[in-house]
Amino acid sequence: RLPEINRMSIHKEGIPSILIAIIIAATLFYIAAYPLHQIPFLPYLFYAGGLFVMVVVFQFFRKPKRNFIKDDDLVIAPADGKVVVIEKVFDEEYFKKAVRQISIFMSPLNVHINWYPVNGEVTYSKYHKGKYLVAWDPKSSTENESHSVVIKHPVHGEILVKQIAGAVARRIVNYAKVGDTVSQGQELGFIKFGSRVDLLIPLDAKIDFKLEDISHGGQSVVAYLK
Repeated sequence: RLPEINRMSIHKEGIPSILIAIIIAATLFYIAAYPLHQIPFLPYLFYAGGLFVMVVVFQFFRKPKRNFIKDDDLVIAPADGKVVVIEKVFDEEYFKKAVRQISIFMSPLNVHINWYPVNGEVTYSKYHKGKYLVAWDPKSSTENESHSVVIKHPVHGEILVKQIAGAVARRIVNYAKVGDTVSQGQELGFIKFGSRVDLLIPLDAKIDFKLEDISHGGQSVVAYLK
């Protein structure tokens, strides 16, 4: 993992949620300062509640400045989180053959930006309606709301990235359009409030992840392409 630059900003997808959080916090502060100000200790609970809402929402939509890995022969992590699945699967959606699936679970504490794992051209981008099973459930890969994107690498073929909504996350944002030329470290999209990202890569790729490994989007090497 490369060192992260200690600078943060707020992602554009967080602006509506942050405005709502500000309104909620301001309401709690007003209640604490006026209707409840003479009641012992109770105003402090409202102040704490307002601060908690603000901190949670701001940290969720944080956008760290990072040094991204750029290498045509590598698959780079598309998301922050924990590796929960590494297995051979038969892909019914696009490849219609056996591929290697690597799944990264994103908790509410992770950065929720998703990045392109390889350089290439977007050849497929499709949204799927679905259920909202917990993101670590194996069935979530095929049954949950999701958005699949395929990137065709100029040398190593196609890679599929699937954004999957979880029990809390019900808002997938995806920027991919078929025909786009994209590069590692470029934003693919955003998932709000806890989710999962699946990678489907060729079976002959050399996997550099192990189960329970911590993934750092744009900085961790997932696999070496052949």
